[in-house]
Amino acid sequence: MAFQSWMAARQARVETALARWVSADTPAGLGDAMRYAVLDGGKRLRPLLVLAASEAVQGNGEAALRAACAVELIHAYSLVHDDLPCMDDDVLRRGKPTAHVRFGQAQALLAGDALQALAFELLTPEGDAVPASVQAALCRLLARAAGVQGMAGGQAIDLASVGKPLTEPELRAMHRLKTGILLQASVRMGVATGAQVPPGARAALDDYGAAIGLAFQVVDDILDVAADSAALGKTAGKDAAAGKPTYVSVLGLQASQALAAELCAKAHRALDASALPGVERLRALADLMVQRNN
Repeated sequence: MAFQSWMAARQARVETALARWVSADTPAGLGDAMRYAVLDGGKRLRPLLVLAASEAVQGNGEAALRAACAVELIHAYSLVHDDLPCMDDDVLRRGKPTAHVRFGQAQALLAGDALQALAFELLTPEGDAVPASVQAALCRLLARAAGVQGMAGGQAIDLASVGKPLTEPELRAMHRLKTGILLQASVRMGVATGAQVPPGARAALDDYGAAIGLAFQVVDDILDVAADSAALGKTAGKDAAAGKPTYVSVLGLQASQALAAELCAKAHRALDASALPGVERLRALADLMVQRNN
């Protein structure tokens, strides 16, 4: 119950901040498409990871909130672009029509571009509430996670792998970039808001982020075959229909479930190794990500 209360309070705080920072006051209704893409939907797992990691290292609260919202804006932008006909060509996201279905492809593309730019604007506020060194660190971490060595690179591999057999190491490498690295970056960004984090604790939290990043995608692959579209809030079975390699297609359902459980246990061990006293919320988030049904 304590974790549920913490989570609800942090989700509400992020939602309020996003509603304030993603303005509808934009040229030609672009803000409407931006707000549609990011507000009133999603589990906010990445912002929760930022905030939980920041609290574990007693980080700068203003920096943590801005980082939490920035990583969610990057996530939202990536979903808008991934859903476009030139990418995954999907029509359902978070239980509602995708942005390009609702607003048209050109407006959806621009909304994604604007969300990406806004993410970095949030990380670089005027004034001294967030030290310049922290601003730079957060921008560097998020840019790396979103770029060629992160989501963009992973999506390129994903598109190039349609209809091709992949080994488990190849699949792991793709998912580490496409999905895992932004989750790991969420933890890293939370840690970066802390002034003095022991190197051993930093490395352990990095291991935690890597484990949950891959676990999230393994569970996503499991849900794609085990859940329906209504539960998922997006089109179920689409990866198999498109001939995309997944953990279920490479390892099988039972082995994939076992891998997800082992990755969760690995995340727990990393938190133990951190020797930090305030990691229980990170532990609960790992469990939530593996045990989720959407």
